[in-house]
Parts: sequence; C-alpha cells; structure tokens
Amino acid sequence: MSRLTYFVRETLISLRRNLLMTIAGIITVAVSLFLFGGILLVSRTVDHGTARWSHGVELEIFMKNPVPDTQITDVTTALKNSNTVKSYKFLNHEDAYKEFKKIFRDQPALIESTSPTDLPESFRVVPTKAEYTADIANQFHDFTGVDQVITAQEQVKRILTATRVIRWAFFAMAGVLLASSLFLIVNTIRLATYARRREIEVMKLVGASNWFVRVPFMAEGLVQGAVGAGFAFGFVFILKIVITNLLDNKHNLLQAFYVTNADAIWIGMFVVLIGAAIGTMGSMIGLRRFLDV
Repeated sequence: MSRLTYFVRETLISLRRNLLMTIAGIITVAVSLFLFGGILLVSRTVDHGTARWSHGVELEIFMKNPVPDTQITDVTTALKNSNTVKSYKFLNHEDAYKEFKKIFRDQPALIESTSPTDLPESFRVVPTKAEYTADIANQFHDFTGVDQVITAQEQVKRILTATRVIRWAFFAMAGVLLASSLFLIVNTIRLATYARRREIEVMKLVGASNWFVRVPFMAEGLVQGAVGAGFAFGFVFILKIVITNLLDNKHNLLQAFYVTNADAIWIGMFVVLIGAAIGTMGSMIGLRRFLDV
C-alpha cells in the first residue's frame, strides 16, 4: 500500500468516526466564511458604485437623448461661467458606452443589443464647495435639454457610513464564528488522536516519524476547512446573483452599483484559502497534545 493511499484511507476513517463533530465544524466554517465573503462582496459593490464620486464629483447632469448640439453648448457655457463650478467633464455617447460596457461586462448580450447612441450624454460637475451642490442642481434641473440631475453628496455618505458599520459588524460575527470553527476542528482532531492513541504509540515504537503520524490528522482538518469554504464559495456566488438581480433595472444613483463574476471568484478563492488555513491550523493545534509539533 502506497503512502498516499494510506493517508487517504486513514483520513476518511477518522472523518467517519467523528461524523457529528466533522459536520458541525464544516457548517461553522461555511457560515463564518460566507459572512466574511458576503460582506467583501457587498463592499466591492459599493466600491464600484461610488467610484465615479471618489474624485470629488458631486453631481451629474444627464441630457435628454437625443439632444441638439445647441443645448449641450448652452449647458457648457453656463458651467464655464458659473462661479460655483470648480470643474466639469463632458461625457459623449462613446464615453457613456465605455462605462456601460464596464458596468455590464457580465452581460454581453445586453452590450451587443445597445449602441452608443442609445445612451444619454452627460456632464460630471465638481463644485467649488460641497455646499453648492444643491444650488447647482437646482440651477440646471430646468435647463432646456436636461433630463435629470443626480446629486450624490448625502446619498454616498449615507451608503458609505452604513456599509462601514455593516462591514465591521459582519467581520466581528465572522471572527467569532471562525474562532468557534477553529475550536471545533481542534477538538475533532484531539478526539481522533485520543481514540487512536494506542495505535499511534505502536506506530512510533516501530519507527514511524511524527510527520507520518500527523499527515492523516492534518488532512482531516484541511478537509473540514476546505469543504466548509467550498460551501461558502457557492453561497458567495449565489449572493452575487441576488445582488445583480436586485440592482437590475434600477435608475439614477443605483445604476452605477454592480458586482462582477470576477469579483465573486476572487473573493471565493480568498475564502477557500482562509478555510484551508483554518483547517490546517486547527489540526496542528489539536496534535500538540499528543505529538511534538
């Protein structure tokens, strides 16, 4: 029998002997890592949504579609002559289409069915002072050719504040649950080593090294952490789909909020690595009582 076959067989036997503890450990790891990965996904969604406002942009003026060039010129002139406007940027159809493709990168069918001329042109405006935002919005709201003016000053602040509070609350809960899962894995490994203490003593008497004895138990902890993290990965991807569906067909400020498959995948992979690390760490701690690690 090869060493690999022996290690696999012993790991499966140990998992089966402590089935209830194993299941409890896997569930705890899955829940804790789902909370951790979920809040990372929500944070990523907020990061995407507030990216356009992160460089000082306080409002965006959307023009009607189509709109005559003369009306765009009128708005440009008014912005240029305003003492309360620090700077502005005009986004034509092509610029809007580039952002549209970025936001909906996971929906190629929608991108293919949309042309640049389907998207409105707009102005992104930075006031000289934040308190001028509402005045500028009121000034351009009734301008000829203007469809709507979106301000983000208070909305973004509320979103970021709420997200920050939720993020730390979820991280705290995830931390407690991760500690609980580590404790469960440690106890599972200790039970497994205790149940096989006579066998371990015999193996060491006939010359088995500590690492040879450790590997099946370390693999047991690794399996618990990785399987729990695998479930968490799946839950994170389901959450990505839920968030995308909730944000679909939203207008105004929520149009900018999105999350991609790539975001869900890298967060999921990060979660799996944490789960594997928790499992390995738990098994190492659990073995210290019976072996010199």
